[in-house]
Amino acid sequence: MYFDRLLTMSVTDTVLIVPAFNEGSVITSTLSEARRVFDYVVCVDDGSSDDTYENAQASGAIILRHVVNLGQGAALQTGIEYAQRLPVSYFVSFDADGQHSCDDVLAMRQSMIDDPVDVVLGSRFLGTSQSIPKARRILLRAAVLFSNLTSGLKLTDAHNGLRLFNRHVAQTICLQDIGYRHASEFTEKIAKNQYTYRELPVTIRYSDYSLAKGQSALNAVNIVADTLTAKVLQR
Repeated sequence: MYFDRLLTMSVTDTVLIVPAFNEGSVITSTLSEARRVFDYVVCVDDGSSDDTYENAQASGAIILRHVVNLGQGAALQTGIEYAQRLPVSYFVSFDADGQHSCDDVLAMRQSMIDDPVDVVLGSRFLGTSQSIPKARRILLRAAVLFSNLTSGLKLTDAHNGLRLFNRHVAQTICLQDIGYRHASEFTEKIAKNQYTYRELPVTIRYSDYSLAKGQSALNAVNIVADTLTAKVLQR
């Protein structure tokens, strides 16, 4: 297959940005898998209290470190700012917990090359979600409806952390919501900044570990509250 052949090559025009917080048990495998395909992988250890930083260093990736935990959005923004120094055309947000596939990144990159847009968003609802619990599926579907109402976009997946974007987006998006709400902010800024975009199907590899690390229903409620507050303040 085409992507199987690509996996034996070294991709030099794309950087993976991996925010990580207390991912010590999986971070080496996640980063090592990515480094087998991509020359540039930037991991931001967001003030972890475990051995995430030490284990990440074994992968050969570029490792940045927040002295204290600032939140996933802040870690992603730090990674985006650093990655702009690299000689790359494409920037990818990539989760640390092993849910995402390098094959999907390659497909998103090829889509961008064949038909350029500003942002390519991964959608688990166009693709495959392995072992996703029913309650999580319902929560994610509700998040899509809420995000589409508040952002004005028409997406099938609102909080998928797998996104590929060009240098223009990297230079202009400037995420300010430091926590989990950064995913909502990202989609809102696609609309506000009039970035062109498309969704592509991706596979999310759920495991007991990634489900335990994922957002809780309480976090989802907090995201809704923060989003509504931000909308009010913008008026």
